[in-house]
Amino acid sequence: MRVVILGSGTSVPHPKRTASAHWLATEQTTLLLDCGADAPHRMAAHGLAWEQLDAIWLSHFHLDHIGGVLPFLFGTKYAPQTQARRRPLVIYGPRGTVSRLERFDRANDYDLLDQPFPLVVREVAPHEEFEIGPHLMARAFKTPHTDESLGIRLTDEHGCTVVYTSDTGFDESLATEAQAASLLIIECSFRRDKPVATHLEFDEAAEIAMRAGARNTVLVHLYPEWDDAEMPTVDGLRLADDGLEIEL
Repeated sequence: MRVVILGSGTSVPHPKRTASAHWLATEQTTLLLDCGADAPHRMAAHGLAWEQLDAIWLSHFHLDHIGGVLPFLFGTKYAPQTQARRRPLVIYGPRGTVSRLERFDRANDYDLLDQPFPLVVREVAPHEEFEIGPHLMARAFKTPHTDESLGIRLTDEHGCTVVYTSDTGFDESLATEAQAASLLIIECSFRRDKPVATHLEFDEAAEIAMRAGARNTVLVHLYPEWDDAEMPTVDGLRLADDGLEIEL
């Protein structure tokens, strides 16, 4: 697998960190994990084959995670690169994904769900297992962030596993979901003294990674307070930057 951190930041405008979006590619399948507002252009900036993207995973409905979906579909509807495309694009998300996309689409009669290629929107339940693409299996799990928020565990044919929590509060079950992950992409909004229960601070993210026995852990969804903070040294953990590439 290849992972590219397209957006390591949050909803707060930042000169170096854009909102949540992460590219994952296997030998046969490409997947975007969340789609912040800058994601469409970040894919192009990194030379990624956005016009052939197979699937988008939406973890929940906060705009820093879904704000790029409609602009992306606005682009694919008219871009020269997608007019001859025939392979489907599948958007996966929690309960409520279909109605939200339809409401956004109706706001200006964009008709974005009618693309040159087949577009499928599929809602996923917690604990559901499903196939994203050939030899890429997924399992959704509930996270304590919003009513609908989900994390995802992805496993390829070689047994390589990527777990993406997206936004989440602390829960010991997250370590079980991320057990022995090849790569854990986990939110770490705050350095310490987090102001809300529905996000993580460093000690919590590190504890989940340690309990899970994840081989590699990347901390994402970083608020600006991380700009001047020094991360404690913990084997296997690193702060993400936009553009970070990981080969597994």
